[in-house]
Amino acid sequence: MDVAVLAGVVATAMFAISHFPMLKKAIATRDLHSYSLGNLVLLNLANLIYSLYVFTLPVGPIWILHSFYVAVAATMLALYLGTGAHRSDRIRARARRVRRAAAHDALPV
Repeated sequence: MDVAVLAGVVATAMFAISHFPMLKKAIATRDLHSYSLGNLVLLNLANLIYSLYVFTLPVGPIWILHSFYVAVAATMLALYLGTGAHRSDRIRARARRVRRAAAHDALPV
């Protein structure tokens, strides 16, 4: 194994390991309110498009790393949608709009 492939393997392992705490917390608590639906959708779309490039490369550490990223992003989106976090985000946004409108109406003219 040459140095470049070894570096790819080590970096792939490090990147993957760095995602485990986030995944563990998301799966255990089902609390994904700090995530944005738009971001998760964009991330999954970008992974899909990037896959067109990655899978034209020779099999190597990048395939493993990208496959891991695809799985993590898809899992996070599925958890987000499955826990109803997107619905509570809309409720909180609506409550903020109502509070702002009430504060605006309370201002002296």
